[in-house]
Amino acid sequence: MCGILGIVARSPVNQLLYDGLLLLQHRGQDAAGIVTAEGKSFHMHKGGGLVRDVFRTRNMRALPGNMGIAHCRYPTAGSAYNSAESQPFYVNSPFGIVLGHNGNLTNTDALKEEMFRQDLRHINTNSDSEVLLNVLAHELENAAVRLRLDPQTIFAAVSAVHRRVRGAYAVIAMIAGYGVLAFRDPYGIRPAVIGYNETEQGTEYMVASESVALDALGFRLLRDIAPGEAVFIDEDGGFYSQQCAPESSLNPCIFEYVYLARPDSLIDGVSVYEARLNMGERLVQKIQRDYRHLDIDVVIPIPDSSRPTALQVALGLGVPYREGFVKNRYIGRTFIMPGQAVRRRSVRQKLNVIAMEFRGKNVLLVDDSIVRGTTSHEIVQMARESGARRVFFATAAPPVRYPNVYGIDMPTRTELIAAHRSEQDVGREIGADALIYQDLDALKDAVRSINPKLTQFEASCFDGHYVTGDVTSDYLNTIETRRDAARDLDEDEAAQLDLNLVTTP
Repeated sequence: MCGILGIVARSPVNQLLYDGLLLLQHRGQDAAGIVTAEGKSFHMHKGGGLVRDVFRTRNMRALPGNMGIAHCRYPTAGSAYNSAESQPFYVNSPFGIVLGHNGNLTNTDALKEEMFRQDLRHINTNSDSEVLLNVLAHELENAAVRLRLDPQTIFAAVSAVHRRVRGAYAVIAMIAGYGVLAFRDPYGIRPAVIGYNETEQGTEYMVASESVALDALGFRLLRDIAPGEAVFIDEDGGFYSQQCAPESSLNPCIFEYVYLARPDSLIDGVSVYEARLNMGERLVQKIQRDYRHLDIDVVIPIPDSSRPTALQVALGLGVPYREGFVKNRYIGRTFIMPGQAVRRRSVRQKLNVIAMEFRGKNVLLVDDSIVRGTTSHEIVQMARESGARRVFFATAAPPVRYPNVYGIDMPTRTELIAAHRSEQDVGREIGADALIYQDLDALKDAVRSINPKLTQFEASCFDGHYVTGDVTSDYLNTIETRRDAARDLDEDEAAQLDLNLVTTP
């Protein structure tokens, strides 16, 4: 996942883009970038790290213009920051285009070959986003008449992109001298919303990954971008939209509701907060049905995304809800961190216990999910070290058993603790006295009950069904081999870092 943002306003947008990225920081902490447009000139600044670290006052002053896009990056290849892969990406032919992308393409290698042999375009990085940018640029060139663009020409180019590209993609691009373009893949896997703000000078528009960016910046939610739809906002604020895919269906990534999105966001008509409350209610039903024998004294959430679920579990079971962990907000999310060794070291830096809430009690810990199990094991150990008599563990999500290839960092089964283990075995691995997983049907119902129009979900990490229909065992083996190599490199680097810390005076 990544955070994307695009604004066409009536006044300078640099501060709005910066503030919007801060609101989307949870979607990517590896790198950040902003590009603004002043006439036909682009102004860009990007770099590695958190938004607050990438941009200084001098950088912001060098980003004039009333139109711009922004991106915060989360790498799904498991590698550390690579400056060449920071977004937005830029290409100068045929019009001057910058692009930011959230998701993951599943036919990147084939597209690279097409780019080189047919389209005569060179790809400089390993990023699928650069490939997507060049596909878009090529199709715009093909669709343009005398190198001039209008909304219909742009939409024709997006239709051609949909025909060539496979996978998950929510995209925001800016075309020099024309405006901001946004589109979503025909399956609607990754989210994108449109907002507007009425001013005395006219209507301003914003496109973002999540509605939280709109709310906090004074924009009102217009709607979600539909699967396969493209939206174009010209420099003067003219708004155009069109369905650009011959067939489309809405299959939002259910992991957005479990973990990825902020609770104060609305995604495809669903309040993330309400969905997490519902997940708690479904867990209560399972506990009362299958785990009535557990003598639970207190419910404690693993901060932050599991709090609504844990609150509802405590309410439904009629036991106290307590905060037992204090989170250091200056440590990155361990799920996103590259390298297992780095994740393991960071858990105890990230969380500290309030021992009085554990001492002598049977504790039910509630988390959003268990992916690799590293964090869960450390947290169970911390609870025991703080005096808990018994430690039970409940998760709002089902077992994560399969790779995710649509933009979440779950690409190999060797890293997933539940891939080759039973639920009882996972419980033993993390050290819990009992482990309670959410059922997949219950999870889907928790989200669907808020918006009955959501009949399908992208839930491949739970059920192994890949909605785009092009993910083969050979493809999964290829990405697993690449990921294993990247992971080994990361762990070697982490080990060297530990050695340096020990040996450096």
